[in-house]
Amino acid sequence: MTTQVGSQAVDRATALLTLVVESGAPRTFTSLVDELGLAKSTTSRLLQALERSRLVQRDQAGAFRPGALFSLYAARPSAVHDLAELARPTLERVGELTEETVNLAVPRGSEVVDIAQVDSRYVLGATNWVGVDVPAHCTALGKVLYAYGALPLPKGNLERRTAHSPVDRAQLEHALVEVRRRGWAASLDELEVGLAAVAAPVRGVDGAVLAAISVSGPTTRINDRGITALGEVLLAEIRGLSTQLGNRATSEGVA
Repeated sequence: MTTQVGSQAVDRATALLTLVVESGAPRTFTSLVDELGLAKSTTSRLLQALERSRLVQRDQAGAFRPGALFSLYAARPSAVHDLAELARPTLERVGELTEETVNLAVPRGSEVVDIAQVDSRYVLGATNWVGVDVPAHCTALGKVLYAYGALPLPKGNLERRTAHSPVDRAQLEHALVEVRRRGWAASLDELEVGLAAVAAPVRGVDGAVLAAISVSGPTTRINDRGITALGEVLLAEIRGLSTQLGNRATSEGVA
């Protein structure tokens, strides 16, 4: 009987914590009581226990939001490894569908860092981009992270890698508007002549963009005619990963 009661308390605390973490905004005590249907005294007791463990915390208005323990975890180097492992099935699925190189990248300071890759099925285009430093404004991954505020816009002159690189700031900003409109970004001959890529955002709690996934290959296979279809493939496949990371909006069809 004691074990049963203890298990019930853990289940209730877990449900309460899930609501707070997955909500797009801080949750009031009343909203949590109403949604879970628990007694006020039970909800209060569970929230106090979660607060003591730094799993939830209150804002100035007294509403509950994820606690400091989540921020500490996110700052650990192992968090990047965990994200890569969680994303691996999605990367492999996109690789199977497209047969092209698939990359997962995260923002780090003012740079885009590739943390995982699934290689192309083709010999031509099978480049390992993990750890390679390239100017973000010339890449589809960088444009996604710029467009959604995950990466600060570059300062100073923009590097020209090819004749197609967006070196004009107004041109780059226009491209980012298009990214937000379509939900995905493209790069054609901008980083390297003959190289094309499409990328889409990976979202977490409250819709914040945490990372981006791209498909890249030679322009002989990825070009204007097929680039929209690749963008739609990415949006569809990334939804599940974003949901796992706490983005509830993906269930409504928003990538």
